[in-house]
Amino acid sequence: MIISDNISKILKNKKKLEEILNVKITIKNDEISVQGNTEDEYIAEKVLDAISFGFPLSMALLIKKEDFLFEILNIKDYTPRKDFETIRARIIGRNGKTLKTLSNLTECYFEIKNNNVGIIGSPENIKNAQDAVILIIQGSKQANVYSYLEKHHVQPVLDLGLKKLKKKK
Repeated sequence: MIISDNISKILKNKKKLEEILNVKITIKNDEISVQGNTEDEYIAEKVLDAISFGFPLSMALLIKKEDFLFEILNIKDYTPRKDFETIRARIIGRNGKTLKTLSNLTECYFEIKNNNVGIIGSPENIKNAQDAVILIIQGSKQANVYSYLEKHHVQPVLDLGLKKLKKKK
């Protein structure tokens, strides 16, 4: 069961979501429930959580792919400060520049809602994205965070070494 204050986006795309996610979506008041097999239900709940959080439908549906996760960081968990508006402003940056740069460096998607930061990305990249946001929340300069991300950039794994090598004659 998911409780959402952003039902309209889900209602508008309900049929499409049911088709893509292979579940039955039921909406009553602010509560959303899904029915299907266990794995489909789990994925559907994650996708619906992301849509409720504020992600566009196309980004939220990336979670359906096995190599994408959706994580939420609560700003309150990482700082004793109470000036959450200033902290959110630091994460977003002037004209959204910090958020765009974080997105480019981590290859993840970000949304901010209240005192939470939502992140969609691959398991390898989401850890760096979380670390970067936490560093900014804790007061690190954006330039230092960008430098950290460049040093810790995860190279895509192209060959897992599972193929047998051909012997040279």
